[in-house]
Amino acid sequence: MGGVSNASHSPLSPLPASDRPDVAARLRDALLAASFTADGLLELLGAPAYAALARSETVPALRATRGDTPLEMLVRLFLLQQPVPHARVRRVLESGWLAGAGADGLAATVDVRPYGGPGGEDWFIVSDLGCAVGGAGGIGRREEGVVLGVGGASTTLAGITVRTPVAAALDLGTGSGIQALHAAQHATRVVATDLNPRALHITALTLALSGTSAVERREGSLFEPVRGDETYDLIVSNPPFVISPGARLTYRDGGMGGDDLCRTLVQQAGDRLNEGGFAQFLANWQHVEGEDWQDRLRSWVPRGCDAWIVQREVQDVNQYAELWLRDAGDHQGDTAEYQARYDAWLDEFEARKVKAVGFGWITLRRTSAAVPSLTVEEWPHPVEQPLGDTIRAHFDRLDHLRDHDDAALLEGHFRLAAEIVQEQVGLPGAEDPEHVVLRQNRGMRRATRVDTVGAGFAGVCDGTMSAGRILDAIAQLIGEDPVMLRDRTPAQIRLLVEQGFLEPVR
Repeated sequence: MGGVSNASHSPLSPLPASDRPDVAARLRDALLAASFTADGLLELLGAPAYAALARSETVPALRATRGDTPLEMLVRLFLLQQPVPHARVRRVLESGWLAGAGADGLAATVDVRPYGGPGGEDWFIVSDLGCAVGGAGGIGRREEGVVLGVGGASTTLAGITVRTPVAAALDLGTGSGIQALHAAQHATRVVATDLNPRALHITALTLALSGTSAVERREGSLFEPVRGDETYDLIVSNPPFVISPGARLTYRDGGMGGDDLCRTLVQQAGDRLNEGGFAQFLANWQHVEGEDWQDRLRSWVPRGCDAWIVQREVQDVNQYAELWLRDAGDHQGDTAEYQARYDAWLDEFEARKVKAVGFGWITLRRTSAAVPSLTVEEWPHPVEQPLGDTIRAHFDRLDHLRDHDDAALLEGHFRLAAEIVQEQVGLPGAEDPEHVVLRQNRGMRRATRVDTVGAGFAGVCDGTMSAGRILDAIAQLIGEDPVMLRDRTPAQIRLLVEQGFLEPVR
């Protein structure tokens, strides 16, 4: 989550120089030589201790690193923030990544965490000490300009991002630089922005230590750093989306009222996208009394853009306030102060008539279609990441449906998507099922109810016969008028295509 709101920055620990790629390269070599990688950590710590680190729990890792191998030393130094004897870390002394820790030796100035890239790359994500796990994980840090590492929100956005080769990508609110790092693998040019200059510095460290070519870094809020008529093929943002009564923490609090920051971000993205380009965001939105939350989000979508908005979670205002109060460590402080802060959150929600807050994904695609497609849905169920290809395919299928009327649809050929299973639901012993369900085991992992015609149609779709011919054959089997069946079935075919159960054969 990167900052894009107005804020002053509290003093934090000095950072290593960001203009010494030679030093970063030597440190990277030292880390790799010691197997300080995602795979190396898993082998050293074991799965339970490795998983505990992702929850910011360090005791299991401390117990697993009581030896004096180079890898154990590096884990204690960069992941567990434990001082290490001077003699054990000679190879990184000159780097500026370490500072004196009295008689105990040296300590890290930043957290450095191995991160496995999608192609097996060994990357390293830099963040402020104690902030390796981003998002609502109980960071307990109150310095306004603190920079978080990679948390659940970061990996979610990275997983849903469409990864086709592009000329230009924009990472808005870059934070520790994880989205820019991903984008640099498939974009010729990457621009990373953040309101927080410390985040831009840490992004440079992340990129250098990961051995990735530098991206262009710009300071500023929202689209302010984007120049003139610059447009992009991909825009990604994990913004400070938390709906809070004030801007205490730059990485999470946008400084605008309610969900205005997310709304503004979405509304302004359309003008910055090239034709066919994607903008993908994580966001929070208000559920306001007397207002349909889906209508609220539809109103955000800019003209000239298709949109797919998925609500993944909803919390009532009490749960939401508690989540983010814990994130800042307020629950561990003075009780009266905690209660006052809690009251302030609830006062804010009450004034705005907010009863709950939704969290989810927003994907825009720039289109020249006369009537853009707009899908807003709730899907709290498990999905299979990464979803970038699934999201791209969703919009490709919408294009196909938009370009084919019912007659053309029946002339087309379709194929059942991979790993679809059929379930029949009904009472035990009944002759016929009450209903038939098609279920995906990949991607969004949807389930949809179909009638016997829909189930039979999907079951024989292998791309060899047109949809109309399949329906004619089904009509003959069940003794129904083929013209009537052709008239009433296209709507069901469209739904199966839209949801990814059937794929057009082009």
